[in-house]
Amino acid sequence: MNKIELYIEALIFSSELSLRLEEILYCLQGAFEQDFEDKQVLAHIDNIREKYRQDDFAIELIKLNNGYQFLTKKEYHAVVSMLQARRAKKKLSQAAMETLAIIAYKQPVTKTDIEQIRGVNCDYSIQKLLEKELIAIVGKAEAVGRPILYGTSPLFMDYFGINSANELPQIKELTNESSTIGEATE
Repeated sequence: MNKIELYIEALIFSSELSLRLEEILYCLQGAFEQDFEDKQVLAHIDNIREKYRQDDFAIELIKLNNGYQFLTKKEYHAVVSMLQARRAKKKLSQAAMETLAIIAYKQPVTKTDIEQIRGVNCDYSIQKLLEKELIAIVGKAEAVGRPILYGTSPLFMDYFGINSANELPQIKELTNESSTIGEATE
């Protein structure tokens, strides 16, 4: 294995969030004081990905949120989930889940917009989601008072295994036709 690949592997392994190609290039160029081409580093990443595809490893290299991250292979999710559940201090409340869903689908969105959809105050839910780093402040609206705009964070993308909000399930994918009442008319 190429020594550069070991450095790339170490960088990806040590990162809590997915590591973008630009970040890998920056670190390599700083460490070796030479330029690296995107194509060269991507070839090394492909080699690392192939190495971890073997059955000898419980982890694999995945492209997430426009970056790379080591994750547990699906066949080991059940046992890892047991550990995570045991370590989890507190799950998100129903209110926080509803708030997170609104932010994910309507982003960028203001607190007032969220409260109009939910019909209740959402200060506490937003605060908890910010603390858990599932949402982030993404700017200020052009409306009167310049309210804060919220959107999902890179941690949200990593947690749900998606690269962008466009990959969220569409509402029609989530509805269960057996739960409708009466006949559908057009």
